[in-house]
Amino acid sequence: MGTGGAVELCYENLNGSCIKTSYSPAPRMILYVVFGSGAVLAVFGNLLVMISILHFKQLHSPANYLIASLACTDFLVGATVMPFSTVRSVESCWYFGEMYCKFHSCFDGSFCFASIYHLCFISVDRYIAVSDPLIYPTRFTASVSRLCIAFSWILSIGFSVSLLCSGANKAGLEELVSALSCVGGCQVPVNSNWVFVNFALFFIPTLVMVIVYCKIFLIARQQARKIESMISKPEESADSYKERVAKRERKAAKTLGIAVIAFLISWLPYFIDSIIDAFLGFITPTYIFEILTWFAYYNSAMNPLIYAFFYPWFRKAIKLIVTGQIMRENSSTVLLFSD
Repeated sequence: MGTGGAVELCYENLNGSCIKTSYSPAPRMILYVVFGSGAVLAVFGNLLVMISILHFKQLHSPANYLIASLACTDFLVGATVMPFSTVRSVESCWYFGEMYCKFHSCFDGSFCFASIYHLCFISVDRYIAVSDPLIYPTRFTASVSRLCIAFSWILSIGFSVSLLCSGANKAGLEELVSALSCVGGCQVPVNSNWVFVNFALFFIPTLVMVIVYCKIFLIARQQARKIESMISKPEESADSYKERVAKRERKAAKTLGIAVIAFLISWLPYFIDSIIDAFLGFITPTYIFEILTWFAYYNSAMNPLIYAFFYPWFRKAIKLIVTGQIMRENSSTVLLFSD
C-alpha cells in the first residue's frame, strides 16, 4: 500500500534516518481507528474494573484485589504502550525519542509478565475456592493476596528493567544492532539466551494455569454429578448453603478461565514467534510482527469485556459509575449481588 515514487524517510533532513512505509489515506485512517480504539477500551474498560472493585465495599475481597491489580496492568498497557505503538505501527517511525523507546520496551515487557503472573495466582485462588469453598476464606487471605500482587509486580518490573538497562539483551547481536540502527527506529533485539529466559518466564506460569484449570474442570464435573444425585433427596440447610457457595465459585472460575484462555490465545503466537526469530536470525516480516504484537496488546482490552459479559455485578457497577451515582453518600455500600 505504499504511495510509490521517491523513498520517504522518517526525518527528511537527517542523515541516517529510517525509511518510512507510507499508507494511502483510507487504510491509514482504518489502522488508526483499529489500534486507537483498542487503547481507549484498554484504558477506560480497566479503569471501570478498578473503580468498581475499590469503591464498592461488597467487592472488597482478596480475590477481587488480584483482579483489580490485573486491571491496573492492562490499564497501564493501554495508557503507556498502545498509543505510542499505534503511531509506530501506522507511521513505521518512532517519533518519541531514544529514551522513551527504552521506557516503552520496559513497560511492554513488565506489564506483559505482570499480567501472566496475576492470572497464574488467580487460577490458584480459584482452585482453592472450588476445591473447598467453605475453608477457602481462611486460606486465601488479604495478606496472601498482597504477597501475590507484590511478587507479580516486583518480578516483572525487576526482570524487564534489569535486562534492558544492562544491555544484556544485545550481547552477541552487535552487528545486527548496528545494521538496524537508524534515526526514527525503536527496535529492541533480544539474543537467543534471553529469548529462552523470556519464554521460560511465560511458559512456567502458563503450564501451572493449564494444570490448575484442568483440575478445576474435573472438580466442577464431580460437584455437578453430586448435585444431580442429591436432587431427589431433601437437602439440609448446611448442604444447601455449601452447594450455593460452590456454584458461585465455579462460575467465577469459569469466567476467569475464559480470561486465561484469551490471554494465551493473544500472547502465545508472539512468544512462539520470538523463539523462532531468535534461532533463525530474525526472519519474521515486519507486518507479521506488528500483527502478532497488536494481537497481544488487544488482550488488555479483552478482560473488561469478559467481565461485562459474564458478571452481572460488573454491569450494575458500570451503570452506577457512568450515571454518576457513585458520587452519592453511602454509594459504596450498594449491594451489587445477593449472597
